[in-house]
Amino acid sequence: MKRSVGALALATLLLVLPAQADVSKEVLDSISTPDAVETSIGTLKFLDGAPTAETAQKVYDYLDTMRGVDAFLKGMPGASVQALIKGNHQLGAKQAHQVMIMDKLMDSKSLFLTGNTSTMYVIPTLDLKRDGPTVFEAPPGMLGAFNDAWFRYMQDIGPAGPDKGKGGKYLVLPPGYEGDIPGGYFVVKSRTYNVWVFMRASVAKGLDVAAKNVRENLRIYPLSKKDNPPEMEFISGSGVAFNTVHPNNYLFYEHLNEWIQEEHIGMLDPETRGLFAAIGIEKGKPFRPDERMKKNLTDAVAIANAAARTIVWHPRTEGTMEGIEVFPGTNSAWLMAWVDKNVFFNGKDGHTINSDARVMFHYPYTAVTPAMAVSKAGVGSDYGLAFVDSKKMPLDGSKTYKLRIPANPPAKDFWALTMYDNQTRSMLQTGQAHPTVGSQTKGLKKNKDGSYDIYFTPKPPKGYENNWLETVPGRGWFVALRLYGPLEPWIEKTWRPGEIELVE
Repeated sequence: MKRSVGALALATLLLVLPAQADVSKEVLDSISTPDAVETSIGTLKFLDGAPTAETAQKVYDYLDTMRGVDAFLKGMPGASVQALIKGNHQLGAKQAHQVMIMDKLMDSKSLFLTGNTSTMYVIPTLDLKRDGPTVFEAPPGMLGAFNDAWFRYMQDIGPAGPDKGKGGKYLVLPPGYEGDIPGGYFVVKSRTYNVWVFMRASVAKGLDVAAKNVRENLRIYPLSKKDNPPEMEFISGSGVAFNTVHPNNYLFYEHLNEWIQEEHIGMLDPETRGLFAAIGIEKGKPFRPDERMKKNLTDAVAIANAAARTIVWHPRTEGTMEGIEVFPGTNSAWLMAWVDKNVFFNGKDGHTINSDARVMFHYPYTAVTPAMAVSKAGVGSDYGLAFVDSKKMPLDGSKTYKLRIPANPPAKDFWALTMYDNQTRSMLQTGQAHPTVGSQTKGLKKNKDGSYDIYFTPKPPKGYENNWLETVPGRGWFVALRLYGPLEPWIEKTWRPGEIELVE
């Protein structure tokens, strides 16, 4: 019988080992490599442990693809901030004193991850490389936060921030700043040059009142120009088509490279920089993948996109994703945006990164602050997301569904249901520019027991025209339930919405 070279080598090794060497064949088998190994990427061939050239190429292709998948999942936060800032630039808001304002509320024309139609957004962006230390005079009554270029939380604005909702002067410092820091400011130190700032204003007293407060009190300027700051420019994003969502194809890596080149090297830890460098994205060097590498990265982003969508639509509610369900143990489809309401994704012990939880948030959502993940009765806001129906099936735009909101929704301020497009994770574009129904909806029909039936279907059911969100055949969708000023029945889970039921 013909024996393989690997088998002969093992037999020879056993013969020459001293008798007293207690090394069993089982041990040697465990540390040796056969000449042929069957794997999910095909047969890997070796010459007594040395990979053949064909196997080496196959393994490198796999490594490039695997690292490309990991780069997408880990690079998503940065790519998302870059896309948000590019969206501002599309509108003409390129300088610190040029600010996007949704003075007529956000609507479905813009591509913006799970934005709402119920509060007025104000979104400045800062470039500390260009402007150096930057003064940010926040208006009173705002809810918001500073996020760095990798979507890390830096500081709150408003009731959860040092201004306590009264407004005040913040001074945002660039990475490595060693100059004098004047008094009279709330100091925010950034690890990155680019800073994305989001603020929301209540419209309870009217949109015009909210917009006037911002226009009269928001001031942003370089500290070097504090004696002669530029005049503020407010650019409306309402009713305007623009994109703030990162690509899900090969372009993702091109955009990620742009961000790495633009940003401070301290934005990322060495391990993450090394991952990106392994696929050719390294600060100070051109990103020039050859055709083989482009093919591998194109495959990688397709797999990674599927992974992100799987984590969002079908989260494994045990292990690392335990804590994503709003009503655990009930088989409810309602999910939270953050696993265990942890916006730092550092696990239950505070030290172990939960990468799936990070993907779960950054793929469909934006804006990171602990203030949005703290349930305090009557304060702030809380959320439930439903990506599937009561049978855990994806939601079909051609069919009719019904959701019952029980009596007395526990929201001090208001509650709202907003519909989103599966593909863009932005508001579903239909004949309803503001695809939202809730307590602010005029003519919302109430059942005799105080509950509300909300319908999702292409055509409004007779008598429920005000309780209807329009769907589009061929377009999948999901919804977010927002409660502003959530009350104890929501926090204690004694009140819960129904499930989205398929009618026909």
